[in-house]
Amino acid sequence: MTTAPATPDPTMEAIGQAVTEGRAGDIASARQKLLSLWSTIGATGDPLHRCSLAHYLADLYEDPAQALAWDIRALDAADAVTEQRVQEHHASLHIAGFYPSLHLNLADNYRRLGSFEAATEHINAAKAHAPNLPQDPYGDLLRGAMQEVAEAIAGRDRARRASAPGSPA
Repeated sequence: MTTAPATPDPTMEAIGQAVTEGRAGDIASARQKLLSLWSTIGATGDPLHRCSLAHYLADLYEDPAQALAWDIRALDAADAVTEQRVQEHHASLHIAGFYPSLHLNLADNYRRLGSFEAATEHINAAKAHAPNLPQDPYGDLLRGAMQEVAEAIAGRDRARRASAPGSPA
């Protein structure tokens, strides 16, 4: 069920193109394009742009500390995004639906860094926001990842998950 964005947004289109490039394997080019866009957007730019860009950019870093920095930026920006702004971009989106993934990524990065208390806080937040996930393959993917991360936290496992975004297939 893909529908067209409510309003064309060249920045979101550029973010999407870079994400596609990164998922196709050109991580360095995708990262450079997103970093260049970040310089244009700035730390006080459109919160939807900052949230989306930072969320995807975090996935392009192997180092959990670097990924964590971008995931924190994404969560901070999400807190500034209004429902109206999200709806202007795409009528089927809701800001509440962003939080499960944002907290999941933070939990996973904190876990990989050995900060299990912080990881637990964020996996619990992800689970608390899980009812906002759609009942579709994307929602199922995130619910499964939450379970994996929760188990890894409980086991004090710091290894990168094979199913984590940006992991080699």
